[in-house]
Amino acid sequence: MQTVAKRLRPRATAPVHAISSLKSLYPLHDRHFGGEHPRFVSTTTLTPKGVGHLVRKGTGGRSSVSGIVAAVFGSTGFLGRYVVQQLAKMGSQVLVPFRGSEDSPRHLKLMGDLGQIVPMKYNPRDENSVKAVMAKANVVINLIGRDYATRNFSLEEVNQHMPVRIAQIAKEHGGIMRFIQLSCLGASASSPSRVLRAKAAAEEAIMGELPEATVLKPAALIGTEDRILNRWAHFAKKYGFIPLYGDGTTKIQPAYVVDVAGAVIAALKDDGSSMGKVYELGGPDIFTIHDLAELMFETIREWPRYVKVPFPIARAIATPRELLINKLPFPLPTPEMINLDEINSLTQDTVVSENALTFEDLGIVPHKLKGYPIEFLIQYRKGGPQFGSTVSERVSPEDYP
Repeated sequence: MQTVAKRLRPRATAPVHAISSLKSLYPLHDRHFGGEHPRFVSTTTLTPKGVGHLVRKGTGGRSSVSGIVAAVFGSTGFLGRYVVQQLAKMGSQVLVPFRGSEDSPRHLKLMGDLGQIVPMKYNPRDENSVKAVMAKANVVINLIGRDYATRNFSLEEVNQHMPVRIAQIAKEHGGIMRFIQLSCLGASASSPSRVLRAKAAAEEAIMGELPEATVLKPAALIGTEDRILNRWAHFAKKYGFIPLYGDGTTKIQPAYVVDVAGAVIAALKDDGSSMGKVYELGGPDIFTIHDLAELMFETIREWPRYVKVPFPIARAIATPRELLINKLPFPLPTPEMINLDEINSLTQDTVVSENALTFEDLGIVPHKLKGYPIEFLIQYRKGGPQFGSTVSERVSPEDYP
């Protein structure tokens, strides 16, 4: 037995030395890791070269190495899944911070090669938690945003304070080469919308902290998981009409979500020419709210029916939720069709400025909405994709398959 013990003793200690040597090469972090890491040193600017000098391996596909390690805040949202997909498609490692259930980033893990999508649970209010996400990153993309308040997070905290704090931590990091902030088209300090005012304040503060940051201001996003056409179609199928705030003449310039994700990647991959610039990303066509609703009804093949709600009445209906949100002992439902901030934003047109930098300046030709970008709406057609209320009433039963 003593002989056996002597033989096993060096083997038992070997893994300890191996693990300690691995830790020295690849320092691991726990939830307290972050502020003490040597990469977090005081700096005043980002690396000015962009990401063009990074070492790349492979042919540029998912199994390649792009050299980019991107921390994508807000990656579990609507736009986030498309940005993560395009980053993973070019062989980047994507750090996916999430604060909810572990199922939140599950759909993102399939988008990259093994080990390239790294979910990281974090708390946006905890600086060490945010630093731990950024510790190994060389690119930070902030997509955090929300168009309604909750009991836990106000509109200003989500759309202004969190992005600014992320920018400040990126500035302290010392190794971040690109910082890309997603704002909103129409963001202005004079906007009637709290979200747009908060976004404008965040833009100003971020550019003050990081003058080399890139700010992208997309218009309302259209796509398979959007919260505009899906919401309208669901409401129309359930109640037979949709409300139009005002008279439906407010102009918007919606953009296809894949184009906006492509703009993020185009800004990231350039030679640094987009650093320190602001881009307004609107689609090729300008719609009134009524025109966009007509396109939705045409696609789902339902007869268009509207109820026009004047803005004062719409505000009166939506205001109680805002007043009671922090006074009741239980959470209130998420506002779907009646959102006070959305109603306020619709009192002004939201289109791309005349002399603004746009998709074209990033080398992207945006898609027209009519066609493939809204094909997902066929799921709402009555009787199946080939039918619908406006079609089945004009087709004889003999023509049915």
